[in-house]
Amino acid sequence: MPRPRRQKTVNRAHAKIRVRGARAIATLKTRKLLDKLRCCPRRATPIVQAVLVLQHVEANR
Repeated sequence: MPRPRRQKTVNRAHAKIRVRGARAIATLKTRKLLDKLRCCPRRATPIVQAVLVLQHVEANR
């Protein structure tokens, strides 16, 4: 079993990753981008990825 301090560090790192995903999904839902997207899932994936990258770049300005 990992030490409590190490576990807290791991949990913080995991939370940082999860919050990015949660914000990305919230943005996609808020802007209703997925409702407007009319293409197959294979084409939608790179489009959604591009939107999320642009959002990340804009958030870090």
